[in-house]
Amino acid sequence: MTKESIASFIETNKDIWIHASRTIWENPELGHQEFKACELLTQLLKSYGFHVEIGTAGLPTAFQAIYASSLPGPTIAYLAEYDALPEIGHACGHNLIGVMSVTAAIALQKAVDQFGGTVIVFGTPAEETSGGKVTMAEQGLFDGVDAALMAHPSQFYERSGVSMAMEAVQFDFIGKTAHAAARPQDGINALDAVILSFNAINALRQHLSSDVRIHGIITQGGTAANIVPDHGQAQFYVRTRTKSTLATTVEKVKDCARAAALATGTQLQISNYELGYDNLITNEALSEAFVQNLIKLGVDPTQIHHGLDHGSIDIGNVSQRTAAIHPYIQIPNSPYGGHTIEFKEAAGSEDGMQALLLGAKSLAWTGYDLLSNPDILLEIRNEFLATITTLKEEI
Repeated sequence: MTKESIASFIETNKDIWIHASRTIWENPELGHQEFKACELLTQLLKSYGFHVEIGTAGLPTAFQAIYASSLPGPTIAYLAEYDALPEIGHACGHNLIGVMSVTAAIALQKAVDQFGGTVIVFGTPAEETSGGKVTMAEQGLFDGVDAALMAHPSQFYERSGVSMAMEAVQFDFIGKTAHAAARPQDGINALDAVILSFNAINALRQHLSSDVRIHGIITQGGTAANIVPDHGQAQFYVRTRTKSTLATTVEKVKDCARAAALATGTQLQISNYELGYDNLITNEALSEAFVQNLIKLGVDPTQIHHGLDHGSIDIGNVSQRTAAIHPYIQIPNSPYGGHTIEFKEAAGSEDGMQALLLGAKSLAWTGYDLLSNPDILLEIRNEFLATITTLKEEI
C-alpha cells in the first residue's frame, strides 16, 4: 500500500463517491434530521467492512464506523458533516464534507491492515446549529483518538486556522398587556426591554476588545401595534477569540438584559437556545502534514491562504480533546462564499466533485503519514499535550 495506490483507488471508484455526494446534495436535510444522509453514508461504510453504530451519543442521526487492524497502532478519526441550511440547502457544502471523510477512511483500510491501528468515521450532525461534535466531545468519544481530521469546501485553499468560541444566549422578557392607547399606564412593555437590551449591548461594544463579536435578532416583539407587548424575545451569538474569555463577556451581555428588565419592570428569563462552541486550536504538526500532501497532489503552495476568520465551528470542542485540523479545499471556478445560493450550486457541480476527490486524497494521505511515520505522530502528540497544559493554566 502506497500513497499512489490510495489516490488510484479513490480515482478508480470516483463514481461511487460522486453519486453519494450528489444524492445528499439533492436531498438536503436540516440538523438532527439527516436520516437519508446518515443511512446512505453508513450503508456505504458497511459495504466496505466497517463496523457501524447509529445513534451515537444519543443523537439519532449521528454514527461511528470503525475499521480496526489486528496490529496495534494509532487511532485516526475522520469527521463527517451532512446537514443542510434552511431554504438554501447545501450552501455550506456539507454534502462534500461527509463524503470526503468517508472516502478517505475507506481508502485508508489497506494501510491500517499493513501498519496497524484503527480508522473511525464519526458522523457528526447539525454543525450549523447545535453541533453534534459538542455532545460527542462531552461524552468522551474523542478522548482515545490520536488525530481528528476533516476538510471543508471553500472559494480558497486554506490552512487549518482558528475559530471563535461562541455561546447562544436567549433573553425572554415578560411584561403585561394593556390597550396601548386607552390604558397604556396599565401595561408593562416587553418589547421596550428588548430594544433597551440592544442599545445597552451596542454601548458595551466600545469597551470590548476588537476580536469580540456580538450579534442578535428579535424573535418575539408583540402581535399588534395597539397592544402593549407582554412577551419580548431576543437571541444573540456572543463570540470571543478563546474559550477562556467567553464567560466574562457573556456575563456582561446578560447584565445589559438585566438592566433593561429593571428599567422596564419586566421579568427576565435567560437561557441558551443552542449549544455553545469552543474555539478551534489547530494542531500545527498535523496541519503541516495535510498541507504538504495537498501540495504533492498538485496545489500551488502560494495559493494556500492562512487563518481567515470563519466564525464558530463545533470542531473547536474536538480540538480541545485531541489533535485536530479543519482546512479548506477550493472548489475550482467558484469565487462565491459559503451560505449563498451560488455556493450551493458549486457544491453540486462538477467542480465541486473535483474538490471532493482532492480533499479525500489529501485526508487519506495524511492518515497514511500518521500510520506509517511514528516521528510525525509523536510530534503531533507532543504538541497536543503542550496545548492541554496551556488550557489548564488558562482555566
